[in-house]
Amino acid sequence: MATFFEPATIFSMENSIEYSSGGVISKQVIKKQSGNVTLFSFDKDQGLTEHTSPFDAMVHLIDGEAEIRISGTPYHLKKGECIIMPAGHPHALHAIEPFKMILTMIKQ
Repeated sequence: MATFFEPATIFSMENSIEYSSGGVISKQVIKKQSGNVTLFSFDKDQGLTEHTSPFDAMVHLIDGEAEIRISGTPYHLKKGECIIMPAGHPHALHAIEPFKMILTMIKQ
């Protein structure tokens, strides 16, 4: 996954990623040893299966609607809403409608 943005460049997160019919797209915005920021787009009914991460992560929806399950509890998020997924807790994502999100992962 390559970084798509140069420092000191003005850009719109929502307009920086498109939807792919029946698919998922990711674009790395920042990648550092201390963490990273990645843009994702999910077409309707697409998602990520349950997994865990050793790091805390925050999801910020910038378009659409998604269900995010954390430790088995479903959370319904809409454009503009955020949720923190704590390290070590299993989580999964499912697109209720096509959605775009910013994933910020803090490693240190």
